[in-house]
Amino acid sequence: MDHPRHTIIPPYLLRHLAETAEPHVATHAESTLRADLGFRAVRGVATPAPKVVRSAAMAVEVAVDREISTAKNAERLPGTVVRREGDAATGDLAADEAYDGFGATWTLFHDVYGRDSIDGAGMLLAGTVHYGKGYDNAFWNGERMVFGDGDEEIFGRFTASLEVIGHELAHGVTERTAGLVYQGQSGALNEHVSDVFGVLVKQHKLGQSAAEADWLVGADLLLPGVQGVAIRSMIAPGTAYDDPRLGKDPQPDHMDRFVTTTDDNGGVHINSGIPNRAFALTAKALPGPAWVAAGQVWYDVLTGGELSARADFAEFARSTVAAAAARFGDGSAEQVAVREGWTGVGVSLDAPTNATPVPAPESPTPSDAELLLRRTGGMAGLVKERRTTLDDLPAKDAKRWSALLTSDKLLVLGGQNPVVDGFCYRVACEALSLDVTVAEGELTKSQRHLFQRTLLAE
Repeated sequence: MDHPRHTIIPPYLLRHLAETAEPHVATHAESTLRADLGFRAVRGVATPAPKVVRSAAMAVEVAVDREISTAKNAERLPGTVVRREGDAATGDLAADEAYDGFGATWTLFHDVYGRDSIDGAGMLLAGTVHYGKGYDNAFWNGERMVFGDGDEEIFGRFTASLEVIGHELAHGVTERTAGLVYQGQSGALNEHVSDVFGVLVKQHKLGQSAAEADWLVGADLLLPGVQGVAIRSMIAPGTAYDDPRLGKDPQPDHMDRFVTTTDDNGGVHINSGIPNRAFALTAKALPGPAWVAAGQVWYDVLTGGELSARADFAEFARSTVAAAAARFGDGSAEQVAVREGWTGVGVSLDAPTNATPVPAPESPTPSDAELLLRRTGGMAGLVKERRTTLDDLPAKDAKRWSALLTSDKLLVLGGQNPVVDGFCYRVACEALSLDVTVAEGELTKSQRHLFQRTLLAE
């Protein structure tokens, strides 16, 4: 079975770095984007696996099972095992941070929600550190967490952020429960759920109340000199960073500012700011830790089996209101907080349940035989675009593009489920009436090389 890859840095951030940062940073951003091309995407809508949830109160002995490997700065998985469950610390910061982060994530899901690992049945928590050279990302590929070391100018090592570890592993929980489709509003909810449980892992580890928490995602990723505090703020979307190299945080905090876009799988990393703020408002309106009431309600919805895979914000919001009533009582303080959290970001609880369709890509207006290549998506949401004529390309590449554009290969590849936190590629040629978007993992090795040469060429 192919698995989606769930990365922490959205493509719009990586693209901005590739286009505006100093050469060293731009080079690492570009290499990260190229590396992300090599992973296979899930075909079709993911079918949630049967939920196997063990109560924490059951007399069944369960324990976390971890295995950490190193890629030694190569891009091969799984790498060499350096630490297994119960082994002593290695002295490698990245390996030991990953090991500890896996433990903290397992502890939250087990001790608070009675779930034994990602699948509810004791799944091995496997991870690989030191992936690639200057790799500006971390991702979940359906089987393991993979961490880059960062470019050491903008991003530090990705194991340093506990909420990043929790975010990626939470994608695995969503994959095996609600199976939220990674497109449009359901895709934004997929990202939102991972942000929720990512920050809850950190808050639970630190013993913080909702009022004490910083509500930041990736606060430990940005290095000194970067004008920002994190890659996302759940309590104040749109304020996490404003840096010449990173750009301005594009997340909206209200439905009035919802971003309609074909980029980033319909804005999954961008519009997740709206439900993120709804959750933070809900949690802060209640006393004590966020994982106790607000987190429990969200977990109930995620694992309850009634949420549709293509749920929009309104459906998810109504589901949380109903779940709060079921667990805490109709008219309870918890239910009121949930309701006010959603209305506070402009999500109508009376709206229709049909998800807002993602608009078709705008038709470019190039001259004949002009090629538009556009990459979107990724954890950081960076975008990279190039327009070129076939005549401007090396002869061999021009010939390959001509063959690819005039065949039905791209049309066959288009429309597949995108990689979670991965990249999508839009290819358009007006002269051929072609405009198609392809998930990164659907490309063959030779096609990937063609895409990367064309897109990243000076």
